[in-house]
Amino acid sequence: MRAIVHHQFGEPTDVLDVEEVETPQPGPGQVRLRIVLSTIHNHDLWTIRGTYGYKPELPARAGTEAVGIVDALGEGVDGLQVGQRVATGGTFGVWAEYVVTPAAGLVPVADGLPDEMAAQLVSMPFSAISLLHSLDLQPGDWIVQNTANGAVGRMVAQIAQARGIHVIGLVRRQSAVDELAQQGIHNIVSTDADDWREKALAIADGARIVAGVDSVGGTASNDVLSLLSDNGTLVIFGSMGAGKLELSAGDIIFRQATVKGFWGNVVIKTMDAETRGALFGELSRYLADGTLTLPVAATFGLEDAREAMAASLSPRVGKVLLRP
Repeated sequence: MRAIVHHQFGEPTDVLDVEEVETPQPGPGQVRLRIVLSTIHNHDLWTIRGTYGYKPELPARAGTEAVGIVDALGEGVDGLQVGQRVATGGTFGVWAEYVVTPAAGLVPVADGLPDEMAAQLVSMPFSAISLLHSLDLQPGDWIVQNTANGAVGRMVAQIAQARGIHVIGLVRRQSAVDELAQQGIHNIVSTDADDWREKALAIADGARIVAGVDSVGGTASNDVLSLLSDNGTLVIFGSMGAGKLELSAGDIIFRQATVKGFWGNVVIKTMDAETRGALFGELSRYLADGTLTLPVAATFGLEDAREAMAASLSPRVGKVLLRP
């Protein structure tokens, strides 16, 4: 079969190639999937660079989220059938024609859900909804997030609105405010204006901002922190390659703020099955009624992997997908 492979860590546009590799066979408790579509995420790119929390041995495969068809069952697998369509958000090496993965981590896909949505179902949407769940927010609460025009940012805003939670979104350019407005996402402030902080606080109109989500790092982390009310929580969701946070000691001490990290890959593995099922059910309803949208920017074949990486690294609306 064909798979995307890299023999050294580096820029995805430089180090990825398509190679012929042995088709895997499922062991006990595993299934083999025939990949239909797979998604390119930022954490996939960081893994290829060798800068993510998981660093594979070289030569390494790539990709973690896909929708596929169950192609073969390993010993002891119950509840899945050959020919069934499923999604996975934590299987390493899905940028390929086939992959083997534990059966227990797969999510059955409803018949009416398009492949393009199913390929994005787990990682980003589930991270967004489980992030909101972890903050124990109530209807009427206010939160703030940066990278509001990113995939997770859009999903957090859409899910929060459905739950009655108010979100102030920060972006780096005014044009992104207009782009999000066209998608029905409002309360967005561009930090390229000198008075952006005053504008953000005016949106809340005196209400407590109980939590903030930072996906940028560097000085942007403190931008979010500076908007929090006393006893607020700053969640570090990502760092956009910054690597370090620049936070005001005064804001943390005098606001009695809590700073914590969030890694969806760990959350989904440690969450109890009842809660996980309820959250996936909620996501399915939002996708079915249009509350949550999962746009696709472009789709490439495996042989055009480097071009696909370049597209993913460029300004876009929606994810870039790979089709074997």
